[in-house]
Amino acid sequence: MKLSTKGRYGVRAMFDLAMHEGEGAIALKSIAQREGISEKYLEHLFASLKKAGLISSVRGAQGGYRLARSPEDITLGDIIRVLEGPVAPTDCVVDESRGQCSRSSECVMRSIWGRIRDEVNAILDDITLQQIVEEQRKLTGEGYMYYI
Repeated sequence: MKLSTKGRYGVRAMFDLAMHEGEGAIALKSIAQREGISEKYLEHLFASLKKAGLISSVRGAQGGYRLARSPEDITLGDIIRVLEGPVAPTDCVVDESRGQCSRSSECVMRSIWGRIRDEVNAILDDITLQQIVEEQRKLTGEGYMYYI
């Protein structure tokens, strides 16, 4: 399984919004510059994320985007499924296509692919934007006070 640029860039852009949570609406241009992603491409991604209720937009001179929910309430799974669709190693274990394969009743691999799907989704649903923000701040030392 490999994420497309939609999934990877979407996660990066959502992470950027989470890192700047509390600063008001963030201009798309700012996100594009910080993340090295085309502004036009971000517009496309943000349309899907907005439709899914993960982000909201603010119009006007001080307009931009912000997370629609708190970073601890948005998981990587939420973002990736909006942008990539269902996360599954094969089509035969995507929930909507159950029973479409003529071999499904006798295929031992189908249950294995299903287990892989379930484990990957569980991991993606266990990681929140807030956890990623905290990891980034630990990595860079941002937000820590050192006293001498």
